[in-house]
Amino acid sequence: MFLKNKNVVIGVCGSIAAYRSCDIIRGLVKLGANVECILTNGGVKFITSLTLQTLSKNKVYSKMFDIPDSWEINHVSLAKKADVIVVAPATADIIARFACGRADDLLTCTVLASKAKILICPAMNSSMLNHKATQNNIEILKSYGYKLVIPEKGELACGDCGDGRLASVEAILSAVEGLFS
Repeated sequence: MFLKNKNVVIGVCGSIAAYRSCDIIRGLVKLGANVECILTNGGVKFITSLTLQTLSKNKVYSKMFDIPDSWEINHVSLAKKADVIVVAPATADIIARFACGRADDLLTCTVLASKAKILICPAMNSSMLNHKATQNNIEILKSYGYKLVIPEKGELACGDCGDGRLASVEAILSAVEGLFS
């Protein structure tokens, strides 16, 4: 159990690849991690909180202004307890918001408030991924010390073939483990 006693916060964004976060969560739990999920407004269009809660065995957070279960403020308490924050899938929008320091939802506030390692796992159309703005934003995130799991080539949801598929679950789990070795 390589990730035993590690706290992993996983941000699930609005991409068809959100369904693959289920296998990532399952893998993290099998490796011993305590997993807490933040589901963005876009993410709820693709996957339910109940699914993520069942797999993680923890409450799923989605609203910035939900009343917390205790006196703690959710984005600060999640930021402090996280050993790593994994964003999978990471959309072009969330990458851009992280790059410019936006703090307008629970996930962006948590990332901005955290001193944890941040692992970004992009998933999007090839044209979006290869657009100069997205590439510049990725370089900005790397300059902040964020780690990136390179997306795979293959068939995309839109029918195109190219870069932009969410990396394999194995590659993402290996990257998380690599952050602690």
